[in-house]
Amino acid sequence: MTTAALAPSENSIEWCRKLIRHQSVSMTPNLALIDEVKAFLDGLGYDTLVVRDPTDTKANLYATIGPNVAGGVILSGHSDVVPTEGQNWASDPYEIDIRDDKLYGRGSCDMKGFLACLLAKAETFKNANLRVPIHLAFTYDEEVGCLGVPSLVEAINNLPHKPAMCIVGEPTEMKVITQHKGKFSARAHFTGRSGHSSLPREGVNAVEFAAELVVFLRKLGRECRENGPHDDEFEPNHTTFHTGVIKGGTQLNIIPQNCFVDFEFRNLPNDDREALKARIYDYIENTLQPEMREIYDDVGIEVEVISDMPGLATGDDEEVTKLVMALTGANTTGKVSFGTEAGAFSALGDIPTVVCGPGSIEQAHKPDEFIELDQLGRCEVFLDKLLAVLVK
Repeated sequence: MTTAALAPSENSIEWCRKLIRHQSVSMTPNLALIDEVKAFLDGLGYDTLVVRDPTDTKANLYATIGPNVAGGVILSGHSDVVPTEGQNWASDPYEIDIRDDKLYGRGSCDMKGFLACLLAKAETFKNANLRVPIHLAFTYDEEVGCLGVPSLVEAINNLPHKPAMCIVGEPTEMKVITQHKGKFSARAHFTGRSGHSSLPREGVNAVEFAAELVVFLRKLGRECRENGPHDDEFEPNHTTFHTGVIKGGTQLNIIPQNCFVDFEFRNLPNDDREALKARIYDYIENTLQPEMREIYDDVGIEVEVISDMPGLATGDDEEVTKLVMALTGANTTGKVSFGTEAGAFSALGDIPTVVCGPGSIEQAHKPDEFIELDQLGRCEVFLDKLLAVLVK
């Protein structure tokens, strides 16, 4: 027996159009989008807070409606999207195109569709007789390592009243996700000493030492795969290590003076991420670097952290889990290997958080990204049910 499709409101579709027209690619300014949303919510009487990045070109937005008391729910999503360069789209990625019961556009699934549903319901939230507040959170630079959300969580921590729970609307097809992996990513800069390749002892080969780090990371990954910890509800079922970029040297007969390596690990929530980081730093500082400095002391390795995103491990007995399961009709919760900002709300803000939103992660980041119209409709129904719980 199939479930009847739920059509979204014209309001949701119009907000999808407005949001997708903002080319808010990660690491580029998002202020035009934030300003438009802030002006709309200000006009409805929301209490808005803007948390800007150090360059003053990007910002988080936190908007609250309802009584000025502790508790309530954060509904959160990121405003940034991944680039479209090099992708072959059948339509303009920054204009919505509706065909075959799907809404196409960059960010439609990940995750402007969810934000559009929030904004479509914003006036309904405002007119409700709320007993606890509803907080809408719009963040920046999630796609490049959840760079914006820590400053937003810090700002929330400094407010007089703390929210009771958070729902991050990443695309889960409205399934309830309570656990996801964490992610640590970094760039290791190797500075050696150049010279002629015929006299290797006269220089320090930055590329070769960088390669040793790559091999070490691969060994750590193999160790995690073989020895665990394991959790078969994740795919893959263990912590993973990955080297994505290595770049160094100028030409073959010159000892390379510089090289960098971009690497990451994605840890199970119950795997000790601090211990994993410590092993990497220990190898760099106590094995590789001393070898590099056997002859010269002006060489070495510096590690630049790109992102440090905690995992999520919310219990099935938490109020937020039980609430979202009841609203969606779910009998079980799930786990995913991709990271979200839910880990930051949970770990940095001590706010119980789950992930539940419209659309499928299978469509994220691809050309012709889409969200099914039915998923937008189901998200609106979910928000209506949530509102019914929060009113007096």
